[in-house]
Amino acid sequence: MNDFLVGLTIVLSLVLATWSLVTTIRNRPPDRSHLAGLAVLELAVLALAIASLVAWAGGEQPAEAGTFAGYLLTLVCLPPLAGVLGRMEPTRWGSVIVTVVCLVIPVVVLRLQQTWQVPGV
Repeated sequence: MNDFLVGLTIVLSLVLATWSLVTTIRNRPPDRSHLAGLAVLELAVLALAIASLVAWAGGEQPAEAGTFAGYLLTLVCLPPLAGVLGRMEPTRWGSVIVTVVCLVIPVVVLRLQQTWQVPGV
């Protein structure tokens, strides 16, 4: 897996989580800036997914292929899901949704990276 893309995805997600938390504290719904942040985050996630799939096709193997594929699919779906659910809830709870999803993304990325590494290597 590409360590730069892993780090970038985690940092972008945590920055957007912080911004969404500020919006939640201010008692406001997510706005266009949140959607733009989720779009940028989705681009980083897609780049990570493509890089992982290219490495996989190139001969590298995740330690747990099924689990890896499940985490990868979940990761790709999370930012659009946050955007849709956040916009469907036009209250501060929409911002909470975006915050929580952006806090879940780094966990999924780290889990994805763990399933890629071979134990004992």
